[in-house]
Amino acid sequence: IRPRQTAWRILMSEHEKMLAGAPHQPYDAALAAMRQRCRDILWRYNTQTPPHDTAARAALLTELLGELPEGIHISAPFYCDYGRHIHIGKHFYSNVGCTILDCAPVHIGDNVLFAPHVGLYTVNHPLHPDLRRAAWEQARPITIGDDVWLCSGVIVLPGVTIGAGSVIGAGSVVAKDIPAGVIAVGNPCRVLRAISDADREQYATWGIRAG
Repeated sequence: IRPRQTAWRILMSEHEKMLAGAPHQPYDAALAAMRQRCRDILWRYNTQTPPHDTAARAALLTELLGELPEGIHISAPFYCDYGRHIHIGKHFYSNVGCTILDCAPVHIGDNVLFAPHVGLYTVNHPLHPDLRRAAWEQARPITIGDDVWLCSGVIVLPGVTIGAGSVIGAGSVVAKDIPAGVIAVGNPCRVLRAISDADREQYATWGIRAG
């Protein structure tokens, strides 16, 4: 190991390494304690608070995330690793079964919709089995822009940014960045076409106009 690399490993905590995108040890005691705190809050949120008790549910989400912007609804069950690394904008809706592995920061914009069983996975494991056996891992951030809709079963992989206003089709696996204002589908996810005024006008036959 080079001297500079040795100093880096000594001076940074495993939590700091994780957030910096560096190789880290997830079974570090401090990281394990953070995950346990998260699991305890999620157990109460997912199994101990009835859907009608909005005040109690909001309090638990605030405890989990550190803040709760206006108009947030996250249907149970909801799963994450830490909670504190998830940053959500206003008017976010997540349907059931959302999983966010927030080993790196996850930024979600305003007016974002998640259909059932969406997964955002920031963490990655080494390809070589010797390194996996030694429990190394790395994480890269995920960013979801304003007004994005992720349809059912979408999986977003580490390091991905999805541009504002885009729609990701059901069952897609998003491994690379998606630009703003498009419909993208598939595994691997690819841009199908741009979203246009024609997509808005289809609702005009019902007397509905927006924008």
